[in-house]
Amino acid sequence: MPRLLVLQHVAHEILGTLDPLLRDAGFRIKYVNFERHPDAEPELEGYDGLIVLGGPMNVDEVDKYPNLQTEMNLIKRAVEKEFPILAICLGSQLLAKALGAKVRKNPEKEIGWYDLSPTEEGKNDPLISNFKHVERIFQWHGYTFELPEGATLLAFSPLCKNQAFRYGEYVYGFQFHLEVDTPMIERWLRVPENKKEIEDLNGKIDSEQIRVETPDFISRLNELSNSVFGNFIELFGYNKKRKTLPSR
Repeated sequence: MPRLLVLQHVAHEILGTLDPLLRDAGFRIKYVNFERHPDAEPELEGYDGLIVLGGPMNVDEVDKYPNLQTEMNLIKRAVEKEFPILAICLGSQLLAKALGAKVRKNPEKEIGWYDLSPTEEGKNDPLISNFKHVERIFQWHGYTFELPEGATLLAFSPLCKNQAFRYGEYVYGFQFHLEVDTPMIERWLRVPENKKEIEDLNGKIDSEQIRVETPDFISRLNELSNSVFGNFIELFGYNKKRKTLPSR
């Protein structure tokens, strides 16, 4: 039975629609909740893959959140071990920085539903090949990553050049959120810290507009999440076969 380590930063950012897919595929899931246990130092021994979730903090806030450095060290080791890795939003920024790339403020915050397109490489990628030329995807971020050296850019948006990348065969960073459903979006909009973030934008982002748009786009988003996350799960089957090859 495959075991998966999940790094969590806040209570409301969870696996979402990815959770039932993983459990149906037989995964055992271990959360490390850094909000509750900021001094946790998880190890990779006994695990088969790694997921790094989102959060409101930024990768340069290591002094305030020392666990961010712990996570980047863990990510580096997971990359060296050729683990399948899925890193979402803050997770993608931690992954990019762990791979030596810069993380900086995006020119504009993306909060809500935004157009996103696959690159030519993305159209042929094992995970996101089902993306159409333009998809309406849920976002919640103010920072962005530079593309790590040796990585392949998979998706972009008009307001954020780097939305997804693949490093090697098994490592993926997604700036966007495929894992959300309608109740999860509503919870995010009600979190006091999130509400303040939107209020501080002085009307540039409208929570009610996000609520109005969600029924129009959530079904397609969930279709994409089933496809992408299902393809991510397939990486473990391939990885397992690869590991059982006779040694040279």
